[in-house]
Amino acid sequence: MITVEPNDVLLIIDLQNDFCASGALEVPGGDAIVPVVNALATRFKHVILTQDWHPSRHISFATTHPGTHPYEEIDAPYGPQTLWPDHCLQHSHGASFHPGLDTPNAELILRKGFHPHIDSYSAFLENDHLTPTGLAGYLRERGLSRLFLCGLAYDFCVRFSAIDGKHLGFGTVVIEDATRAIDRSNSVTETNAELGAIGVPRIQSPEILTP
Repeated sequence: MITVEPNDVLLIIDLQNDFCASGALEVPGGDAIVPVVNALATRFKHVILTQDWHPSRHISFATTHPGTHPYEEIDAPYGPQTLWPDHCLQHSHGASFHPGLDTPNAELILRKGFHPHIDSYSAFLENDHLTPTGLAGYLRERGLSRLFLCGLAYDFCVRFSAIDGKHLGFGTVVIEDATRAIDRSNSVTETNAELGAIGVPRIQSPEILTP
């Protein structure tokens, strides 16, 4: 069992309509984690949400690059970039949080992916792995030192947020059953291996929720 401490944070990654059932970039089973995430949120004093928030013609959209298709890869100025269907457009229904998400104690919504020419999987750094989102500074100034991650998708935004959080010196834990994966091109296996290699534990929600 894990005891949630006062300086722990539940970091809920991109639990938005476009990543859930019938969304533009549906993550299989994404809706199923909502009740678990809601239950977890009641155990934490500090809850933070991230929100994908793309402008039109974002660099990560296949439609921005004529002749390409979703899930192809291009060479962006900052490195390889997977192309996606248009999703989480600013002010759209798809960018809104899942209607079942109930986290009234959330203290921060961090929007990411709003720069037209660079994508942002991680809650901490843009995809150039250099440009900060400001989350690390927020956590440090408030004395928040251990992160428990959940949300969508396990093998992309949860993965890179966990890696960056660990590298930036935060205690980092992934609540595996409170995530779901896209699982393309061996991405889940790679995520499991990478998290294990850097010492990020993968736990199950009952380890927190069971009295």
